[in-house]
Amino acid sequence: MNNSQQDEQDDLQKYLEEKAKQEQESEQEKKEEQEPEPLSAYDACVLKESAKIHELIAEAQQRPKDE
Repeated sequence: MNNSQQDEQDDLQKYLEEKAKQEQESEQEKKEEQEPEPLSAYDACVLKESAKIHELIAEAQQRPKDE
């Protein structure tokens, strides 16, 4: 094998290693995006109270108005 063939093979090897590394990083980023972050106790409480408020609003809208 001559020197230019060895250089081409080295370049190809580097390219393939870089491509594999990029794909692995891309898969890791997708996995992180798919996994929701755990809610803090405060956020969970806010969401729970917000849901209660929406339920009360929906009930109030269904009731006939007292005039």
